[in-house]
Amino acid sequence: MRFFRRSLAGLFLLSMTLGLLVWAGVLVRDAVQTRLADAPRMPQARERVFAVNVVPVRLDSVIPVMTAFGEVQSRRTLELRSAVGGTLTELAPEFVEGGRVTARALLARIDPADMMAERARAQSALADAEAEAREATRAVTLEADALAAAEEQAALRQRAFQRQADLASRGVGTAALAEEAELAASSARQAVVTRRQAQAQAEARVDQAATALDRARIALADAERRLAETEIRAGFTAQLQDVAVVAGRLVSANEQLATLIDPDALEVAFRVSTQDYARLLDAEGQLRPAPVVVTLDLFGTPMATTGTLTREGAAVGEGQTGRLLFATLDAPRGFKPGDFVTVELEEPALEQVARLPATALAASGDVLVIGADDRLEALPVDLVRRQGDDILVRAEALAGRQVVAERTPLLGAGIKVRVLGADQAQEAPRGAPPALPALPAVADLLELTAERRARLVAYVEGNSRLPEEARQRMLAQLSQDRVPAQVVERLEQRMGG
Repeated sequence: MRFFRRSLAGLFLLSMTLGLLVWAGVLVRDAVQTRLADAPRMPQARERVFAVNVVPVRLDSVIPVMTAFGEVQSRRTLELRSAVGGTLTELAPEFVEGGRVTARALLARIDPADMMAERARAQSALADAEAEAREATRAVTLEADALAAAEEQAALRQRAFQRQADLASRGVGTAALAEEAELAASSARQAVVTRRQAQAQAEARVDQAATALDRARIALADAERRLAETEIRAGFTAQLQDVAVVAGRLVSANEQLATLIDPDALEVAFRVSTQDYARLLDAEGQLRPAPVVVTLDLFGTPMATTGTLTREGAAVGEGQTGRLLFATLDAPRGFKPGDFVTVELEEPALEQVARLPATALAASGDVLVIGADDRLEALPVDLVRRQGDDILVRAEALAGRQVVAERTPLLGAGIKVRVLGADQAQEAPRGAPPALPALPAVADLLELTAERRARLVAYVEGNSRLPEEARQRMLAQLSQDRVPAQVVERLEQRMGG
């Protein structure tokens, strides 16, 4: 019985399996036949429409702004060097790094003992030369008197000889007396010649005394000059830098002690390309005195001043390109020599140009404009200038058109588009420049923890490169309950955290 039940159960399962297999085969056959019998269904094609931002174009007169980067420097810089060697015995309280001094102020003094002794010797030599000059003058006077006496005696001797000769011719006197008178007259004349020689020597002595007196005066002036060189004074009102001496140090001649920098006579030196330099020349080929704006970025708090373009470098310089230009600063408050600044200067105005976003121009030199039936058209333009994120282009057919502000690889000529903000674009005057996005009224503010605030304050106070005005302004911002996020970000970037 058990065997019979198991046989029936097996036969039942076998029949069920065969039935399911047959049913599955029928389903597969019907599906294949249905698939082969169905006609292919093609989906209805629809044109894709892209949404784009447009910029209304207006041709106008635009003044391009040239941007360059330069370094602030002082027009008056002087190295303080010791003219004589010796020991520094005195230093002014202002003779420190960053000290401010006035013109002709005494900064340092070198031990003047040797120079004073030399001046005393020169004064003594001058006194001897003056005494010699006075003695030579008196000697000339005495020699002149002696010469007059000798000439007078010679005249007497000559008259005596003539008298003896007259007596001898009349037979009254003797020849011996006449000869003796003649010899006496000859001796008197010889005495006159001797006195004249003595007078000439006395006059030569006067000239030699005058020369010696001049040499003594020159030596005294040189000694006084060397004594004055022991005092180091400021040539002009300035600020000290690179101070490398202390009181009591032994310095040598021509050793540099410090550097004087005029903080009020600042200028900025910056380099531009030769093409940009050509745009700054006038009709005569001279550099135009164009106004400039100099900006120094102080951790998110920019400091700016105005200036005037004054001159250009005489040569390009080895290994350099472009042109080196200089501009004086009108109000250099807060600026220091060595600051890396941004310089913006105006070029001559360009007529009939349009300002567009830089993303609107393709590499092929054309822009996409909205044409008939809202389809794009490629319009070639001439690129005149690049102004940051904008460009200045010129094309006569561009006036009054709407240009796609942002080019993408999906956009091209013939593509149908949908203008975003069409209502605003229609309300705007035709040809008006695109409205700039509104800036937030208040910068993002952060609430700092006590540890984070203390770390930022310590960094600002310990940064010696910050100008004092910028340091006080940043400390005032950090002392508030809410601090601008941009300031915090810039500080933490420089702190390395």
